[in-house]
Amino acid sequence: LPHPGETPAHIGGTTLFGDNVEDEWFIVYLVREITREFPGLAARIDDNDGEFLLIEAADFLPKWLNPENSENRVFFYKGELHIIPLSEPPEQDWDLSAPCPTIPQALALLSSRSEEFLAAEPIRAAVNKRLDGYPEKMEASLHRARCFLPAGIAAVLRQRPSLVAAAVQAFYLRDPADLRACRRPFRTFPAEQRVMALVTFTRCLYAQLVQQKFVPDRRSGYTLPSPSHPQYRAYELGMKLAHGFEILCSKSSKAAPDAKRNVLSGPLWERFLRSLKEKDYFKGEMEGSAKYLELLHMAEDHFQQSVATPESSVEVSPGDEILTLLQTTSIDLKELEREAACLPPEDDDSWLDITPDALDQMLKEARNESLPSTNEEQEKYDLETVAESMKAFVSKVSSHEGAEMPWSSDESHVTFDVDSFTKALDRILGADSEELDSDDLDEEEEFDFSDGDDEDLDAGNQRQDQKVSPEELVGSLKSYMNEMDRELAQTNVGKSFTTQKRGASSVEAATSASAGPDSGAEDAELAPVDVDMNLVANLLESYSAQAGLAGPTSNILQSMGLYLPENTDLTGSSSRATQ
Repeated sequence: LPHPGETPAHIGGTTLFGDNVEDEWFIVYLVREITREFPGLAARIDDNDGEFLLIEAADFLPKWLNPENSENRVFFYKGELHIIPLSEPPEQDWDLSAPCPTIPQALALLSSRSEEFLAAEPIRAAVNKRLDGYPEKMEASLHRARCFLPAGIAAVLRQRPSLVAAAVQAFYLRDPADLRACRRPFRTFPAEQRVMALVTFTRCLYAQLVQQKFVPDRRSGYTLPSPSHPQYRAYELGMKLAHGFEILCSKSSKAAPDAKRNVLSGPLWERFLRSLKEKDYFKGEMEGSAKYLELLHMAEDHFQQSVATPESSVEVSPGDEILTLLQTTSIDLKELEREAACLPPEDDDSWLDITPDALDQMLKEARNESLPSTNEEQEKYDLETVAESMKAFVSKVSSHEGAEMPWSSDESHVTFDVDSFTKALDRILGADSEELDSDDLDEEEEFDFSDGDDEDLDAGNQRQDQKVSPEELVGSLKSYMNEMDRELAQTNVGKSFTTQKRGASSVEAATSASAGPDSGAEDAELAPVDVDMNLVANLLESYSAQAGLAGPTSNILQSMGLYLPENTDLTGSSSRATQ
């Protein structure tokens, strides 16, 4: 029995699900059903991403719950998801730095107050939606395909169909060292005796095998027919599977007769042998005597089984299992050929191809949104809305945890008070917000930007600790803006922006003429920039560059419920939309 405060007796395990996320969720389904069948059990489950159950329900989690404080808080109990909250101090002032509960503490709370810790309905619904359809969904995720295989592999898969996963993984994750076993005639599965067989994959394994481009080495004995051959796909799949099985067998300890010799020649064995001698394991026997050699062989066997491969007595490698099956299974080639003559049809693999519209529909369903039609998208398409949405996103104040979208399609629209914004600019800049040009700023408060000397620098340093009045601050800001405008007026930077089209009155024209030609040229260069028009033009240009794929523009706008219409003219849509 465990001591007080320790983790109580339990059953645990680790599963390698690879790239097939459906396998992971099937395990979650099994764990949930176990706690439903045995109400006294509580179970927690996580993966390399942490509490992935919370990730699935991220849109509905309470604000206090984050990856730092979620450990030992999420459990399946009596078939339902439970979340143990933080302790509740007065006035609900959550202490986000509170330590996570221990397993005994969490189990004690679940057993006594489980009703209080039942996860909110939206959270449970999000997780249960992911689990809907099991276990029937697993049958739908299988794919049966014909493969032209060596007879030995066909016989092995009849005994252990699950070994196909290890073979696909070995081929999919192969490296140059693995392929050394495939650059010679195959020792375990030669290409001479091959038969057609129906192999069952998961869809993930089948996709990994099909999508891999691979040309076999001529020395291996495996050749492929022309791609136009009706059985080309079966030949290709069989060749890839044969390479995977051969790689597994080449790594087996049974396939390496000198493996023991290699283990007993390393520094670890030398330290082990030296330790035996220091502890008088050989009992004073002369080195090389019969008794000495007997004790030495016993030590070698113990080292190899218990030290070099401590899990060898529990876990058998796929390569060892394949070789064992080949030794204990009789291969009847004629029977395999008779079965090949009446194989059932293979499954259709059209599910490998997905259109962009189907992908959008899948993403919409994952977000519980309906996919609007093309006409609806065009009706909702408004350049002003796009510009306001992007400005709202940029203006959104975010925390150190990352940027948040100002609104979603289900939330209310962000309000933007133009008058308040204009007044705020007036207070800061002292200018009309519609024309924030250097000509509108007071020249009498200009700052002299002559070359400063050491005395000016010292004086500036002395004034750093002094309080600056608002009037001085505004004057400095205007001076900086005046100087920047003068510098930019001598460049072509302004020509890269779209400017507002405005007409000057006769009084303004006369004033400009009296100020001299330089002033008129500067005023022409410093025409107000149309911010909204430049923003929309840049967004459309970025969206056009995506060429129908995902990109920053579509991702940000769609997160705020805005969908740009399909670009029917990739060469001129951006320029036409901005005119």
